[in-house]
Amino acid sequence: MLDVMDWIAGSAGGTGPLRRFDPFRPIDMLTSLWSSAAVAPVSSGAAMAYRTLFTTVRRLVVGRRLAIRLDDGVLNLTVTEFDSTLDVRGLSVGQLNDVRIAARDISWEDKTFDRATALLHNVHMRPTTPPVLVAAPVDLTVEVPTAALDDLFRWVAPRLSGEVGSDGVARLRMARRPMLGHIEVDARLDDSTLWLRPRVLGVRRSRWTLPAKTPAYPVCLPELPHGLRLTGIAFAPDAVCLSASVSEWQMDMPRKRLEDILGQLSVAGVPLNLTRLTRLL
Repeated sequence: MLDVMDWIAGSAGGTGPLRRFDPFRPIDMLTSLWSSAAVAPVSSGAAMAYRTLFTTVRRLVVGRRLAIRLDDGVLNLTVTEFDSTLDVRGLSVGQLNDVRIAARDISWEDKTFDRATALLHNVHMRPTTPPVLVAAPVDLTVEVPTAALDDLFRWVAPRLSGEVGSDGVARLRMARRPMLGHIEVDARLDDSTLWLRPRVLGVRRSRWTLPAKTPAYPVCLPELPHGLRLTGIAFAPDAVCLSASVSEWQMDMPRKRLEDILGQLSVAGVPLNLTRLTRLL
């Protein structure tokens, strides 16, 4: 039966209009179940409604360029993945398991990022009034262009400049005298301090491996907003890969809000307005 519902949800076609499928029908089913149950509804009807709703949202966002209005600004991105390992038993009680979202070509204010992923663990609908969509925790990864490393040093250590080459190696130079040479470094994160350990000294075409006991250089990182905690850093070709986590994410989900989100997603070129909706704990 769930496979049939998937087919119905996709019957509007990847490029066709939504008129052949009512995206609000699963909302009607869920609203009825929420209003008639003091606890999370346990039924095959709930499982079908949640799965149809998830499939509909996935079809509306994957492959599209979206502008998302948040409290702090507008986020532009192209969604490349929106998946979950859904199962009937979990869906019957509003449990969506882990949800993975991936995007590319991301811009935020004057900043650009190549790729990012969000892994939302233990996603479920809490049957309160209004219902609340919850994920705990949320793990984020983002690939930052190498220029961001130079921006970081310009702010916290203006005497240095940093870059990551096409070989995935991070190099530090004297900001005012870059021709003197460079130091290749490894990175290690310790709470809010980034430790850069020199490995190789390079001058023109010569390279010398530095002693293993060469002291690391500490860089104090700024505090992240909304309770985000930086958990890792690595270097890739022409990019810095950052990992972060937040303990819990919530979004109130009354019927009107669900209708607004689906309605905005159903129209091409309309920004998705999520201002004052989400809570990071």
